[in-house]
Amino acid sequence: LQAQLGHVEFKQIEHLIDCDADPFVPEGWKVEEHQKGGQFKWDASQVQLYLSAGQKNGKWLGGDKLQKELAGKSVLNANILDYLLKNPHLIPNEWKGRAVFFWGTIYRYPDGHLCVRCLCWNGRRWYWSNDWLGNDWGGHNPAALRAS
Repeated sequence: LQAQLGHVEFKQIEHLIDCDADPFVPEGWKVEEHQKGGQFKWDASQVQLYLSAGQKNGKWLGGDKLQKELAGKSVLNANILDYLLKNPHLIPNEWKGRAVFFWGTIYRYPDGHLCVRCLCWNGRRWYWSNDWLGNDWGGHNPAALRAS
Protein backbone atom coordinates (compact mmCIF):
# COMPACT_ATOMS: atom_id res chain seq x y z
CA LEU A 1 0.00 0.00 0.00
CA GLN A 2 1.46 3.31 -1.04
CA ALA A 3 0.13 6.79 -0.29
CA GLN A 4 1.37 9.71 -2.36
CA LEU A 5 -0.06 13.24 -2.24
CA GLY A 6 -3.36 12.02 -0.85
CA HIS A 7 -3.72 9.24 -3.42
CA VAL A 8 -3.72 5.60 -2.49
CA GLU A 9 -2.40 2.99 -4.86
CA PHE A 10 -3.10 -0.69 -4.28
CA LYS A 11 -0.64 -3.19 -5.66
CA GLN A 12 -1.31 -6.89 -5.64
CA ILE A 13 1.47 -8.88 -4.03
CA GLU A 14 3.17 -11.24 -6.45
CA HIS A 15 3.95 -14.60 -4.97
CA LEU A 16 7.00 -15.86 -6.86
CA ILE A 17 8.14 -19.37 -6.00
CA ASP A 18 11.63 -20.53 -6.91
CA CYS A 19 11.03 -24.02 -8.25
CA ASP A 20 14.74 -24.37 -9.11
CA ALA A 21 15.82 -24.17 -5.45
CA ASP A 22 16.70 -27.30 -3.50
CA PRO A 23 13.55 -28.63 -1.83
CA PHE A 24 12.95 -29.15 1.87
CA VAL A 25 14.15 -32.63 2.86
CA PRO A 26 12.67 -34.25 5.99
CA GLU A 27 15.26 -35.65 8.39
CA GLY A 28 16.65 -38.98 7.22
CA TRP A 29 15.09 -38.70 3.75
CA LYS A 30 16.87 -38.11 0.42
CA VAL A 31 15.73 -36.44 -2.77
CA GLU A 32 15.56 -39.04 -5.52
CA GLU A 33 14.30 -36.70 -8.23
CA HIS A 34 13.55 -32.96 -8.30
CA GLN A 35 12.13 -31.49 -11.50
CA LYS A 36 13.06 -27.85 -11.59
CA GLY A 37 10.46 -25.43 -12.86
CA GLY A 38 11.96 -21.94 -12.84
CA GLN A 39 10.10 -19.07 -11.23
CA PHE A 40 6.42 -19.87 -10.72
CA LYS A 41 4.10 -16.91 -10.11
CA TRP A 42 1.38 -18.33 -7.88
CA ASP A 43 -2.06 -18.17 -9.43
CA ALA A 44 -4.44 -20.94 -8.41
CA SER A 45 -6.10 -20.75 -11.84
CA GLN A 46 -2.77 -21.88 -13.33
CA VAL A 47 -2.83 -25.13 -11.34
CA GLN A 48 -4.75 -28.18 -12.47
CA LEU A 49 -5.59 -31.09 -10.17
CA TYR A 50 -5.04 -34.18 -12.29
CA LEU A 51 -6.55 -37.61 -11.82
CA SER A 52 -5.66 -40.57 -13.99
CA ALA A 53 -8.52 -42.57 -15.49
CA GLY A 54 -7.31 -45.32 -13.15
CA GLN A 55 -8.14 -43.09 -10.14
CA LYS A 56 -11.66 -42.08 -11.18
CA ASN A 57 -15.04 -43.67 -10.45
CA GLY A 58 -13.89 -45.40 -7.28
CA LYS A 59 -10.85 -46.99 -8.94
CA TRP A 60 -7.35 -47.10 -7.48
CA LEU A 61 -4.03 -47.03 -9.32
CA GLY A 62 -0.62 -48.14 -8.09
CA GLY A 63 1.78 -45.29 -7.39
CA ASP A 64 4.47 -46.80 -9.64
CA LYS A 65 2.02 -46.85 -12.57
CA LEU A 66 0.84 -43.34 -11.78
CA GLN A 67 4.44 -42.08 -11.73
CA LYS A 68 4.96 -43.49 -15.24
CA GLU A 69 1.71 -41.92 -16.43
CA LEU A 70 2.75 -38.52 -15.04
CA ALA A 71 6.15 -38.63 -16.81
CA GLY A 72 6.28 -35.82 -19.33
CA LYS A 73 3.45 -33.88 -17.67
CA SER A 74 4.06 -30.49 -16.01
CA VAL A 75 3.98 -31.74 -12.42
CA LEU A 76 4.64 -29.17 -9.71
CA ASN A 77 7.42 -29.81 -7.21
CA ALA A 78 7.55 -29.70 -3.41
CA ASN A 79 8.78 -26.09 -3.39
CA ILE A 80 5.21 -25.06 -4.23
CA LEU A 81 3.83 -27.23 -1.41
CA ASP A 82 6.18 -25.63 1.13
CA TYR A 83 5.43 -22.11 -0.11
CA LEU A 84 1.71 -22.75 0.25
CA LEU A 85 2.19 -24.06 3.79
CA LYS A 86 3.89 -20.75 4.65
CA ASN A 87 1.08 -18.84 2.90
CA PRO A 88 -2.05 -20.92 3.56
CA HIS A 89 -4.37 -18.07 2.54
CA LEU A 90 -3.33 -18.85 -1.06
CA ILE A 91 -4.59 -22.45 -0.99
CA PRO A 92 -7.94 -22.89 -2.78
CA ASN A 93 -10.80 -24.04 -0.56
CA GLU A 94 -11.64 -26.65 -3.21
CA TRP A 95 -8.49 -28.53 -2.20
CA LYS A 96 -9.93 -29.35 1.22
CA GLY A 97 -10.84 -33.03 1.55
CA ARG A 98 -8.10 -34.08 -0.86
CA ALA A 99 -4.44 -34.93 -0.56
CA VAL A 100 -2.83 -32.85 -3.34
CA PHE A 101 0.44 -34.45 -4.42
CA PHE A 102 3.50 -32.65 -5.78
CA TRP A 103 5.07 -35.28 -8.04
CA GLY A 104 7.86 -32.99 -9.23
CA THR A 105 9.85 -34.04 -6.15
CA ILE A 106 10.29 -37.73 -5.38
CA TYR A 107 11.87 -38.64 -2.05
CA ARG A 108 13.46 -41.79 -0.67
CA TYR A 109 12.66 -42.88 2.88
CA PRO A 110 15.52 -44.17 5.04
CA ASP A 111 14.17 -47.71 4.44
CA GLY A 112 14.63 -47.26 0.68
CA HIS A 113 11.00 -46.79 -0.42
CA LEU A 114 10.12 -43.91 -2.74
CA CYS A 115 7.46 -41.40 -1.73
CA VAL A 116 5.78 -38.14 -2.71
CA ARG A 117 4.70 -35.36 -0.35
CA CYS A 118 1.20 -33.90 -0.38
CA LEU A 119 -0.80 -31.01 1.03
CA CYS A 120 -3.70 -31.95 3.34
CA TRP A 121 -6.38 -30.24 5.43
CA ASN A 122 -7.25 -31.62 8.87
CA GLY A 123 -10.35 -29.50 9.47
CA ARG A 124 -8.42 -26.71 11.21
CA ARG A 125 -5.17 -26.21 9.33
CA TRP A 126 -3.08 -27.25 6.35
CA TYR A 127 -0.18 -29.67 6.80
CA TRP A 128 1.99 -31.92 4.67
CA SER A 129 1.93 -35.68 4.56
CA ASN A 130 3.21 -38.26 2.09
CA ASP A 131 2.53 -41.60 0.51
CA TRP A 132 4.87 -44.19 -0.88
CA LEU A 133 4.78 -45.31 -4.47
CA GLY A 134 4.00 -48.90 -3.48
CA ASN A 135 0.52 -47.85 -2.31
CA ASP A 136 -2.61 -47.41 -4.39
CA TRP A 137 -3.80 -43.88 -5.22
CA GLY A 138 -7.51 -43.02 -5.45
CA GLY A 139 -9.77 -40.17 -6.47
CA HIS A 140 -8.91 -38.02 -3.45
CA ASN A 141 -5.18 -38.06 -4.39
CA PRO A 142 -4.79 -35.67 -7.37
CA ALA A 143 -1.47 -34.52 -8.75
CA ALA A 144 -0.84 -30.76 -8.96
CA LEU A 145 0.09 -29.78 -12.53
CA ARG A 146 0.70 -26.50 -14.31
CA ALA A 147 -2.50 -25.77 -16.20
CA SER A 148 -1.98 -25.77 -19.95
